[in-house]
Amino acid sequence: MSDTHSITGDTSADESTATDAPRNTEESKKLPDKKAKGGTVTRPGDRIFATLAKGSGVFIIVLIAAIALFLLWRAIPALQNNTVNFLTYNGSWNTSDTSAMLFGIRDLFLVTVTVSIFALVLAMPVALGIAVYLTNYAPKKVSGPLAYIIDLLAAVPSIVFGLWGLYVLAPAISPFAEWLNTNLAWFPLFATGSVSIAGGGTIFTGGIVLAVMVLPIIAAVTREVFVQTPKGQIEAALALGATRWEVVRTTVIPFGKSGFVSGSMLGLGRALGETIALYIIIRSTQSTFGWTLFDGGNTFATKIALAAGEFNNQLQAGAYIAAGLVLFVLTFVVNAGARAAIAGKKA
Repeated sequence: MSDTHSITGDTSADESTATDAPRNTEESKKLPDKKAKGGTVTRPGDRIFATLAKGSGVFIIVLIAAIALFLLWRAIPALQNNTVNFLTYNGSWNTSDTSAMLFGIRDLFLVTVTVSIFALVLAMPVALGIAVYLTNYAPKKVSGPLAYIIDLLAAVPSIVFGLWGLYVLAPAISPFAEWLNTNLAWFPLFATGSVSIAGGGTIFTGGIVLAVMVLPIIAAVTREVFVQTPKGQIEAALALGATRWEVVRTTVIPFGKSGFVSGSMLGLGRALGETIALYIIIRSTQSTFGWTLFDGGNTFATKIALAAGEFNNQLQAGAYIAAGLVLFVLTFVVNAGARAAIAGKKA
């Protein structure tokens, strides 16, 4: 009897296996294909998304490379006809004789960097204070509308900032600027410059306007990072008896430091390329840049904008394209440096 039952049991087991096999086969056909590596499932949607993401990244790289190659291609003929050192020449810009042109970017570089860094120095502490207040001190009824108003500053056109800076801000800060020049002229940044302080067309005025323009960018990025500070860390600090400021100093700011640096570099990139506002405010001058905030001059962007009438000639336009190439490289280096700094802090 036992033998009979064992044989019967084995037979039923084989039959159940045989009947399950087709069902398992049908179910296996419904499952997505698996990759050979690690047996991970790859759905068609994943493949499409991965291809689109990779293509977008490659497209941006190709686009940046194409812009750089175009600038270089158009700048080389003008640089070959330049009779002075392009990087160190600080005399007058003269491209009327295309066979022997005179142009250099030393003063353009110094004015651009000076006004941008001055604006960043003014904007960074204010933006940090705004971000800390909105995320840690302001009640919700206040933080929402105030953040919205600050963000709206980024929507104001550059020409409006320029007109406001020249006709409203410059007369208002003129007494303070003259006081700085009178009492701190021994310091190079506040020495007498090449343009009238009372007129307001100085790097000092342009830098303040530029600081207002980049402020919402820095504040918005910093605020978004501060909001993401882990609640557990904040509550732990409060439980240990930390004050509100101690929580901000020991928890929020260290957590959001990389975001603050990133936002500041975005603001610097915006400042380096600003054109219309500085075109309206800063007075052009043929004098050499004297390392003072009360100088006039041109940035890369304003110099190119001033020379729009010369772009009909390829060699004359090539001289300004060469200046644009330097601005392109400068902006690229600033952003790459910021990325490297952030990556180093995360590591």
